[in-house]
Amino acid sequence: MPLDLPLVRPGQPGAEQSVGQDGDAIVRRSVLPGGVRVLTEHMPGLRSATVGAWVGVGSRDESDGHHGSTHFLEHLLFKGTARRTAMDIAEAFDAVGGEANAATGKEHTCYYARVLDSDLPMAVDVIADMVTSARLDTDELETERGVILEELAMNDDDPSDVVHEQFAAAVLGDHALGRPIGGTPDTIRAVPRDAVWEHYREHYRPSTLVVTAAGGVDHDVLCAQVSEALTTGGWPLDVGAEPHSRRVPTDVAVQAGQGGIPASGVERTIRRHTEQANVIVGGTSLTATDPKRFTLSVLNAVLGGGMSSRLFQEIRERRGLAYSTYSFASGHADTGVFGLYAGCTPGKVDEVVALMVAEWERMADAPITQAELERSMGQLAGGLVLGMEDSGSRMSRLGKSELVHGSLLSIDESLDLIRAVTVQDVQDLAAELASRPRSVVRVGPFGD
Repeated sequence: MPLDLPLVRPGQPGAEQSVGQDGDAIVRRSVLPGGVRVLTEHMPGLRSATVGAWVGVGSRDESDGHHGSTHFLEHLLFKGTARRTAMDIAEAFDAVGGEANAATGKEHTCYYARVLDSDLPMAVDVIADMVTSARLDTDELETERGVILEELAMNDDDPSDVVHEQFAAAVLGDHALGRPIGGTPDTIRAVPRDAVWEHYREHYRPSTLVVTAAGGVDHDVLCAQVSEALTTGGWPLDVGAEPHSRRVPTDVAVQAGQGGIPASGVERTIRRHTEQANVIVGGTSLTATDPKRFTLSVLNAVLGGGMSSRLFQEIRERRGLAYSTYSFASGHADTGVFGLYAGCTPGKVDEVVALMVAEWERMADAPITQAELERSMGQLAGGLVLGMEDSGSRMSRLGKSELVHGSLLSIDESLDLIRAVTVQDVQDLAAELASRPRSVVRVGPFGD
């Protein structure tokens, strides 16, 4: 059975949980005073550990006047606290050969570090200091504003980044998930320091914090370290406080014509002086918690998930029209996207799009073969197991399970759900996705 992750007060049933995982690993979960959630996965024999501080806020949660604040905070939390300068933070991890970074998503933000197990107390203290006591100094903010604008410019120079960002915007339209995670040059230039500070104070607090760690970690020791570090940072750890409610998940995705999503497909062309065109065709997909997400994994593997996939074989191997072609899917609390990508000669874009759509519709019209089903299951099983071989992946799995799913599946439980997918399941889902409004986004040297 999966490990259920209820939102409970400290001391209530469910506030302390423990369950065995694959390879003799042990997952434990505690709800600390203040509503802080701590999850660990002890991996026997590992001399390193990865720890992450998660906040369930992403780019979709930015109100008017605050757009870009989430990504801004990802940068600014490394720029100094009341106790440490930016150099102090950098030196703390460099001095022990550790790695520290952060990631902003559409629905969450994570600050994490990978260090030797003996250096975990330092990592917890530094990351907690950053999360609780960021100064958001005006001069540092203005400096970092320039850094973020350069980051956006770098991404804008990469046509594959542009096509994916524009595809999300085309499919999701005015829905909050359609906004770019990092903001736009206009929003980054416009957002004032006060707006970033308000966003920080609103969303960074004990009840929203989830701390996850995997590797050579002792759960009880880590809980004590987290409590001490948060108290030092000045956060009130009220015994009666409850964890902040999870984002409400739904098994039925918001579809075309709802929640700001366009009622029909969108065609969009972005002109760039490149040698190659990048193109994506697709539409809305499943939510992150939809039970059919395992079927979607199999569908994606067969259609465009590897060298043996239909897109790769038809477009690259048989016709030589593209070097890179694949399919992809991403799910969020209330909707998702599914797309087919290729990079090709600009003059071949229409032909490649027609081939991608034909392979998609062929899956909707006729069952995949048993050989394809078994091959995709082997591919997914291998990828899942290999992806869990390092502490960073396991730390991330804990965070997403707590913030998104409310339960933690073992690897064996996940594999069983993948193996339960049938040929008919794949065809039915392919038909469902193919029936939805379809958008096409092209990036390349196209004329008027």
